Amino acid sequence: MQFKPPPGDPERIRLWSLREDALVESAGDDQLLVFTRWGDIEIDDPSPVVREWLYRMSLGPVSLENLLPALAEHKSTAGIPSMADDPEYLRVRRVIEKLGSCVVHSLGLADMGGPLLSAVPISRQATFELPAVDAGHPVRLSRFAAMRASDGEVVLESPLARHRVVFHRSLATRVVGSLGKATTIADLAPALDVAESLVADIVTYVAAVGMVVFAEDEGNPLNARFAEDTDPALLVWSHNDLLFHSRSRLGRDDPRGAVFPHGDKLPPPPAVKPVPEGPRFPLYKPVLADVAAADPPFTEVVEKRRSFRKFARRPLTAQRLGELLFRSARIRSVRPADGGGVSYAVSDRPYPSSASLHELELYLTIDRCIGLPRGIYHYDPLGHALTLINTSEDKVGELLDDAKVATGSLQRPPALITVTARMGRLSWMYNGIAYATTLRHVGVLQQTLYLVATAMELAPCALSVGDIEVCDSAFLLDWPAEVTVGGFVVGLRPDAIAERNSARQDP
Repeated sequence: MQFKPPPGDPERIRLWSLREDALVESAGDDQLLVFTRWGDIEIDDPSPVVREWLYRMSLGPVSLENLLPALAEHKSTAGIPSMADDPEYLRVRRVIEKLGSCVVHSLGLADMGGPLLSAVPISRQATFELPAVDAGHPVRLSRFAAMRASDGEVVLESPLARHRVVFHRSLATRVVGSLGKATTIADLAPALDVAESLVADIVTYVAAVGMVVFAEDEGNPLNARFAEDTDPALLVWSHNDLLFHSRSRLGRDDPRGAVFPHGDKLPPPPAVKPVPEGPRFPLYKPVLADVAAADPPFTEVVEKRRSFRKFARRPLTAQRLGELLFRSARIRSVRPADGGGVSYAVSDRPYPSSASLHELELYLTIDRCIGLPRGIYHYDPLGHALTLINTSEDKVGELLDDAKVATGSLQRPPALITVTARMGRLSWMYNGIAYATTLRHVGVLQQTLYLVATAMELAPCALSVGDIEVCDSAFLLDWPAEVTVGGFVVGLRPDAIAERNSARQDP
């Protein structure tokens, strides 16, 4: 049943609480310790009121009036105590400021159990100050703000904000959800049939964390201009890219890193993907001593590395392709490891991988290669062999044509290597940074392929785009358990004239 606010001007209450992961403990008569995810905070010489306040905050949202009844007579229309000369109030306010990064700020109604919304800090740098909002000034949601469902409630997040806003009641969601285009509180309140003062407070709380923005000028909302729409530092970012960046580094949101979030719920994914059914083609294994003796010096390889977008008409051979994969991506060994309370297997390969998890898989789409039929293959890095999994001419052609377009070439590449990731292999160990980590792994694998292909005098080119729908179908992937994350094409180098022309076009 949808919540409907009481008629008239409902009484609002400002509430405070601590983040769920904050813990208050006494360190004697003259000190309290608040343990937070960003470090311990000492509260020296706390008064009985401050002690009681912090303990109540650790249990859930509370108001100052519950502790300091005299303040109820001196609060503003937004439920903000204004009795600034009360010594106990000043003590409490100083403590709240000191605990800023772990204090949750909530807005509630006097005759309603529980808050309407809460601003939850997600950064050690989080600060919260309610701004003055003019009911006639145009406002709008930031273009970087986004809503999602979480644990049965609606959450508003932005990579620019150091808080997330949790909407506990549909009323708050309805108000903020109506800010997709510029409007004013004075116009919004009657349209929603909600008291203007209540709409103003809801908007004020979301503005306090930076997810409601104010127009640069007064006037008609239809002509409103917002600073974030012209800020050069923000124009270069899309919402998705900036959110991904902010959530894939430490310092924001929940604990991230090797915390084994699923270690007690799911078995560790295998180090090697089971070999699919299909005709199997063992690959050539070079003698590494002979390779090392024949290879050019490492610095020469690095300096000569470049991308080729034209290939010789002569086909690749299965032997050269086998050597490329052997030197770049095979499994050299498998060993046990421990973590998260369980044992799991890791592997050693020519390219690095965080915690040796090696979640990447390789699929080869072959157009022209002596010794291998045209088709789509899965690479088995442990057995160093290819398994033919798809011979559909339509799928083969579609994949090769996509690669041709991605490289800007006029011809299909002889061989396309598509990189996928078994995400459970990383997310089982890493919380919040699994996808960012796999993209780094794609980069190091592509560089390894580049260097080996250069040493072998092949013509390589990395790809940054690909059609996920085509790949999922062609490789028979169980999306999103396994997703495509990168690509690489390889062939024989063109003749000398074509090679020089390609070099002029290569960045």
